[in-house]
Amino acid sequence: MMDAEAVAQWMLSEIERDECIYQDDVVDRLVKSGHEELLTENADGNQVLGKSVLAAFRKLTPDNVVWVKPDRYWRFRVAEDEPGRDARG
Repeated sequence: MMDAEAVAQWMLSEIERDECIYQDDVVDRLVKSGHEELLTENADGNQVLGKSVLAAFRKLTPDNVVWVKPDRYWRFRVAEDEPGRDARG
């Protein structure tokens, strides 16, 4: 059984390996493994990570990971990043 914490751990391990992880890749993995209950639909009708996964991931990576909104991926924080969870690229 995969829960939000397990997904968050996997996401972190992917960032450690590949330096970033795209939201679409996480969504694909959850769909393929039959865990769509961890997803939600956004205003555009696309499947995105649900609040439980995002909360678990934020708890696991409160200060060291940032979200790059234009490209929809997470990566480790670098010195140039501004405070907060969102980064410019």
